[in-house]
Amino acid sequence: MLKHGSLAVAVVQRQVMVVQAARTHSQRERWVDVYTYTPFGERVFLASDVPQARIAARDILTIFPEDEGARAPTPGMLELPPQAFWEYVELSSRTQKRYEQMLANAWSAKPKTRRLW
Repeated sequence: MLKHGSLAVAVVQRQVMVVQAARTHSQRERWVDVYTYTPFGERVFLASDVPQARIAARDILTIFPEDEGARAPTPGMLELPPQAFWEYVELSSRTQKRYEQMLANAWSAKPKTRRLW
């Protein structure tokens, strides 16, 4: 279950982002309404160009515990605690490596030749 205001890391438009639940969602819901944040600096995230999104629940990579206490210095800005930021960096780099590997495999795949007889 994702409660209103919960923070998570998710893939949104093939990018790893920090998201915040726009409302409470049950585990059975396939789609999640979120506010999206992009990295701005060390542990600081700003509201993205498209601040609201509806994403598939399977695109959520991790949900941060509520007691980790991310703070919002100003509206549209989040500052993650060190552990949560480290987890974001790890998930982001892992996802980037997976995309790079898929691209490399696609380029190295040999085209199949078709025989006419």
